[in-house]
Amino acid sequence: MTETIAALAAAHAAGKPIAATVEETYARIAAHDDPALFITLRPEADALAAARRLEAEGPAGKALYGVPFAVKDNIDVAGVPTTAACPAFAYMPERSAFVIEALERAGAIVIGKTNLDQFATGLVGVRSPYGVPRNALRADLVPGGSSAGSATAVGAGLVPFSLGTDTAGSGRVPAALNGVVGLKPSLGALSASGVVPACRTLDTISIFALDVASAFAVFQTASGYDERDAYSRRFPRAELSGFPQGLRFGVPRWSQLAFYGDADAEAAFARDIASVEALGGRLVECDLEPFAEAARLLYEGPWVAERFAATKPLIETNPEALHPVTRGIIEGARRFDAVATFEAFYQLAERKRRTLGAWSGFDVMVVPTIPRPYTVAEVEADPLRLNSRLGTYTNFVNLLDLCAFATPSGMRADGLPSSLTLIAPAGADGLVAGLSAAVHARSGAPMGATGLPATEAYAARAATAAPPGRIALAVVGAHLAGLPLNRELVERGATFVAAVETTPDYRLFALAGAEPPKPGLLRVGEGDGHAIEAEIWALDPAAFGALVAGIPAPLGIGTVRLSGGSSVKGFLVEPEGLAGALDISNFGGWRAYLASL
Repeated sequence: MTETIAALAAAHAAGKPIAATVEETYARIAAHDDPALFITLRPEADALAAARRLEAEGPAGKALYGVPFAVKDNIDVAGVPTTAACPAFAYMPERSAFVIEALERAGAIVIGKTNLDQFATGLVGVRSPYGVPRNALRADLVPGGSSAGSATAVGAGLVPFSLGTDTAGSGRVPAALNGVVGLKPSLGALSASGVVPACRTLDTISIFALDVASAFAVFQTASGYDERDAYSRRFPRAELSGFPQGLRFGVPRWSQLAFYGDADAEAAFARDIASVEALGGRLVECDLEPFAEAARLLYEGPWVAERFAATKPLIETNPEALHPVTRGIIEGARRFDAVATFEAFYQLAERKRRTLGAWSGFDVMVVPTIPRPYTVAEVEADPLRLNSRLGTYTNFVNLLDLCAFATPSGMRADGLPSSLTLIAPAGADGLVAGLSAAVHARSGAPMGATGLPATEAYAARAATAAPPGRIALAVVGAHLAGLPLNRELVERGATFVAAVETTPDYRLFALAGAEPPKPGLLRVGEGDGHAIEAEIWALDPAAFGALVAGIPAPLGIGTVRLSGGSSVKGFLVEPEGLAGALDISNFGGWRAYLASL
């Protein structure tokens, strides 16, 4: 059985040779004996040569020193064929994709290229001339797609992590079906240079791993701005968040949820959201329909024309080379013209505007990753309808520029793991990952088919210091988790660090006429004040500056002293702004005051 990245790093640090790790990996692959999993398995001798080079260089500056991984075969690895699961399309790339180069610089070792739904078109994992990768948990179930081989390689414990791609759920659906975590980053956070496009405006590389910490470590290593990718974006470096108490989790109205007759799936979701609440989340009912309306555009609208553009030379000259189902889907682009495309863009802009209003009611959305699992036989009998069903809770995410994390969240009555997906605005990758870590640790679900429990112990951060390169900010009012202005932090990529108290020399006032209602914190000196509850959030300097620029008078940013002796930047009020304000210091914090109302 393979280890998590942290466990493997510890083993290498203790003296385990990287060559031994590589040999164990190939032995596991041979024992697993699934000829449909890898399209191209790198020769073991080549991987061992890479291991020897790494050992000669040493681990300095290599966060993934000696970690083997698998790559979906629509992502270029220099010297290894890229097929996109279509032999007639195959080519030999001279240069690796941007993210592969970043991971190899960090010491990771490519083991091979994995099978997929042809041209990344599908969520089932059965549309490939190379066969159907075996689901890691139960052989009769579909592996999920389109990143089928990448998900099953991790779920079966063959490698600690793998790369897939995600346009409509291809990095989340197979994660759920194989009992692993699936990180779908903000669009543009991971470069798509060297990736065969499906829908270029929506595609992103995704990450599969046994645990959240492993997936997030890969994300931090692989992310970065790439001049070669026109859709690459500059984001602050993401850091793993804690789990703030009271954060609002938007849960769709039960009448809007579909489980398609799977009572175990419905019961598991009810238990899983109760788990989120037990961790300290505040469940808020939300309307899924604006998001579902956007999702319908993906397959009912002209975005399929992007898939045609990606395969145009082949589909126009050799259409028989495509899988029949894949060909039928992509050729559907012929019914759309430029007018229909622009009309769809206008519809999407309207739907984005509608969903922006919905986010004012919650901070993070929580949905089932999939409505239910399906068997290979069921999908073969009804390929299009069941494929569509699997994307019920994933299709809207990329269209609406959101980030998402699929996480094992519990166990179903039939012994399969359940999976939740946490969704937030672009840039909030660190927040959803940190929340997912807490969910995973509490789930009781094993990591894929390894039988190993989730190894990461989640605990609230004890330190009040921000991660290196970020600024710690103390908030005491409307920016607290779950309150109306917290979204200003979330949308700027802030991560929760800790719940704290100030030293007992502050007073808190409910400001007169503030909308939304907010308090002002004023330092008054020893003997005249109270300890006031606060939260520490960490922001990138640019995000911190943008937040500060928008702070209205009489509030401002100063230095806040915390119990325990440390100090951080935080919201304070100017004394002249207290006219008509109510002294609420005796409540000890803004939440307690609001509760009294």
